[in-house]
Amino acid sequence: MEKQTLLKQIWLGLAMLACFFGAYAQTPTGPALAQQYGCLNCHNVEQKMVGPAYKSVSEKYQADTIGATPLLIQKIKNGGAGNWGRIPMPANPNVSDADLKTLVTWILSLK
Repeated sequence: MEKQTLLKQIWLGLAMLACFFGAYAQTPTGPALAQQYGCLNCHNVEQKMVGPAYKSVSEKYQADTIGATPLLIQKIKNGGAGNWGRIPMPANPNVSDADLKTLVTWILSLK
């Protein structure tokens, strides 16, 4: 193999690895998204604040393994009231579907 061709292949491989690890490192986690979107102003993992504790949400929907994720995504996106008390949760239409799924997956994983 020619030296120049080998160097091109090495650089291409390194560039692909850099793109992969760059994208992986930038994937937001549930806690980071909760902070970014202001969810933690009303919610806490362990205890009730204005809204329910995330562990309580996880516990409530634990049995509904199929329907809980889409239901909670819609509740976060559109807002809601009456499930956890009289204070309504405002709609969050600015949260992307991917971020909503990450948030809900994280919340439901809490034990």
